[in-house]
Amino acid sequence: MGRILLFNKPFGVICQFSRDGLHPTLADYIALPDFYPAGRLDTDSEGLLVLTDDGQLQHRITDPKHKLPKTYWVQVEDVPDEAALERLRNGVTLNDFTTQPAEARLMDEPPGLWPRDPPIRHRKNIPTSWLELTIREGKNRQVRRMTAAVGFPTLRLIRYQIGEWTLSGLESGKWRLESA
Repeated sequence: MGRILLFNKPFGVICQFSRDGLHPTLADYIALPDFYPAGRLDTDSEGLLVLTDDGQLQHRITDPKHKLPKTYWVQVEDVPDEAALERLRNGVTLNDFTTQPAEARLMDEPPGLWPRDPPIRHRKNIPTSWLELTIREGKNRQVRRMTAAVGFPTLRLIRYQIGEWTLSGLESGKWRLESA
């Protein structure tokens, strides 16, 4: 059975080990050989990245037919009403596909949340709020596209959980090994 490494990816880090010369990469944080990401997280997203040294386990984590739930903490512009949350729960039609139903609820700002560098932009007359959004698919920039489609653009996106693995107790830029 392979090993699992949980990494709290900071904003601006690319989900690859090879350097591109422009951004920090996983190699700047993780010095263990033979670990590979099971899935990706956009450069401008933060949070949980699962890595493993087992190719079969990597496939099981990322294969859509296993539908591991992924939970995100999403800071959005303004405060979504029940109608917007219901649209997220029912599936949102985007340009190229309709999302599967999501679990969506308003939440308080996560306690002990690390500051983002650079900070999000704040507007004087528009409040922000936090959503907890759980999806079972993971198309390109899907969460950002979903919140924008219901009228509440994403300002900050943090993946908190994949399946049973969470960010709990893991500071930004840090990692820990878990049993698979």
